[in-house]
Amino acid sequence: MTSPSYSADDYERPSVTVDTILFAPLGGILHVLLIRRRRWPFEGSWAIPGGFVEIDESLEEAASRELHEETGLTGVVLQQLHAFGDPGRDPRTRVITISYFGDVTEEQARSIQAGDDAADVRWWPVTSLPPLAFDHARIIEYALLQHANDRSGHA
Repeated sequence: MTSPSYSADDYERPSVTVDTILFAPLGGILHVLLIRRRRWPFEGSWAIPGGFVEIDESLEEAASRELHEETGLTGVVLQQLHAFGDPGRDPRTRVITISYFGDVTEEQARSIQAGDDAADVRWWPVTSLPPLAFDHARIIEYALLQHANDRSGHA
């Protein structure tokens, strides 16, 4: 039930997206999974897999769905990382993204396949990433710090 003193129309609403950072130890080197965007904005640029949250799904469901649609991966255990919400982070509209991260095995990493609005999907060494769309370089940096902390036993 809504309060008679509240109207959803009183406030502009941002859009909500999810982005998923996946790491894999390929050949003993830590890699991150990126997609090449098929659509504007940043068409042709590399980006973290992700997309808009649908009205009837949880954030976790959205992260898993987008990961599957864009990379073909399923059953990946994801952990919520951080929210990123700088007002100018997306040229389309005001967008807040909730980021997730996880690890996959070399076997899982070999099963990637581009789909949906991903023109390509590829594993990149974390030490030599291409230029990235949106604020995705910042998100990956944050995920790398958390990943290192998790590996060293720090929270």
